[in-house]
Amino acid sequence: MSAVETTREDFAALLDESFGRADVNEGAVVKGIVVAIEKDLAIIDIGLKTEGRVALREFAGPGRESAIKVGDEVEVYLERVENAMGEAVLSRDKARREESWVKLEKAFTANEKVFGVIFNQVKGGFTVDLDGAVAFLPRSQVDIRPIRDVGPLMHNQQPFQILKMDRRRGNIVVSRRTVLEETRAEQRHELVQNLEEGQAIDGVVKNITDYGAFVDLGGIDGLLHVTDIAWRRVNHPTEVLNIGQTVKVKIIKINHETHRISLGMKQLLGDPWEGIEAKYPVEARFKGRVTNITDYGAFVELEPGIEGLIHVSEMSWTKKNVHPGKIVSTSQEVEVQVLEVDSAKRRISLGLKQTLQNPWEAFAEKYAPGAVVEGEVKNKTEFGLFLGLDGDVDGMVHLSDLDWNRPGEQVIDEYRKGDMVKAVVLDVDVEKERISLGIKQLAGDPFAEAGEVKKGAIVTCEVTDVKDGGIEVKLTGTDLSAFIKRSELARDRNDQRPERFSVGDKLDARVTLFDRKARKVQVSVKALEIAEEKEAVAAYGSQDSGASLGDILGAALKQRAAADEGEKED
Repeated sequence: MSAVETTREDFAALLDESFGRADVNEGAVVKGIVVAIEKDLAIIDIGLKTEGRVALREFAGPGRESAIKVGDEVEVYLERVENAMGEAVLSRDKARREESWVKLEKAFTANEKVFGVIFNQVKGGFTVDLDGAVAFLPRSQVDIRPIRDVGPLMHNQQPFQILKMDRRRGNIVVSRRTVLEETRAEQRHELVQNLEEGQAIDGVVKNITDYGAFVDLGGIDGLLHVTDIAWRRVNHPTEVLNIGQTVKVKIIKINHETHRISLGMKQLLGDPWEGIEAKYPVEARFKGRVTNITDYGAFVELEPGIEGLIHVSEMSWTKKNVHPGKIVSTSQEVEVQVLEVDSAKRRISLGLKQTLQNPWEAFAEKYAPGAVVEGEVKNKTEFGLFLGLDGDVDGMVHLSDLDWNRPGEQVIDEYRKGDMVKAVVLDVDVEKERISLGIKQLAGDPFAEAGEVKKGAIVTCEVTDVKDGGIEVKLTGTDLSAFIKRSELARDRNDQRPERFSVGDKLDARVTLFDRKARKVQVSVKALEIAEEKEAVAAYGSQDSGASLGDILGAALKQRAAADEGEKED
């Protein structure tokens, strides 16, 4: 090698050393040496005999302070190699941001946590410094539960999970809540592994709801349901528990998949339902306190932890369709009778009305059949009247027992609600809770008082009504009425005319039917005339052989008239 060539190589090496690296490009992150610090600026030599100035504040940031000194090697972002003043335009912030984006993208891809500092509050959330890169933290992702004061979380370095990254737009979305949930899940899993079903443990009441309370067992919550607080009825957990109260509970069940824990307090105490049949035998009577009233009945506490139900049907003998709240009230002390005990289902059926005298039994003792009672018309139905009687019971007068002679459908219209009516007790059925009454029985039974009236007897009748089909008559000397059809008004067809009669007329007729059981009576003028004809033929037909029927009847009539005249003279 010649001397000239050696000189050229040495010169090139010296030139490279003088101007520094040849691969320094604008828009890239380069390394430089801090050569001086003047007031709030750091002078950095990046080679190529080029220096730039960077504000000291760019070396600081949320959660960290500037600690650079002369001689430190730092990375900066080269925006331009030379400006108008001949200096390089450098930025530590942009260098850190470029460096952070590379690290964050790797963490995002690997689903790893990153560390940052919440340093500002913006609309809908907060901004987080991730070592130079600024990310957005939505308010919903700050904590597991909504928090009012975020102050303690500001300016403290803590882990975050990257939810979304878009380098082109410069957007990064992070979550603190996800990190907390993972940490909490790990802690819960570890805590759950140390717990066992049936274990008794102390806990602190953390929250109270309508259906129970959440108890902190040392980092994991368990649910204490309201029905497991005490053996007695607890309407709301606040009756027994307070937030912050330390309680001893028993672990009833652990779900290792969901990490849900069910707790109980009453399970630590003796079961009051053991031997319940011997303690509360059927038909025995006890006193208790009404604890709850529903549409279907009332619950009565017999002792702490033991409640029985008085069904609405067992509350009153007479009030059938009344809400239980109108019969008993909460906290009222009542006497009840045990009707049924089911220890397997933990149920006791109680009766309130059984402690009172059955009003139908009381009525039967006071009023025997045949007694006359008086009551108010409570209701009218298609089959009779209901009367309110002593003891708050009702009696019914059937349509057939309203009147002896007229149809019940016609008679019932004469009665109105509120009318005071007298009636006769016909029957009392205590088991079926029925009282049968009769109004027509007050006037006596006309069939029982019919006297000599019987089938075949001749009776005198008075016309009470004239109709096209016949006449209504009343048997004189009785309360019996009958209807004589047109065909029964005379033997002779020409005389079978109802218009021959007027109201008030009297006539004789023959009883053709008298049935006390069926309560029917029928009379006939035609039957009487036929009977009289037969008697006349039997009496006079043999004396005058060959005599006509007219002669026989004429003789019979003359004899009867003479007999009647003799009776008048006597």
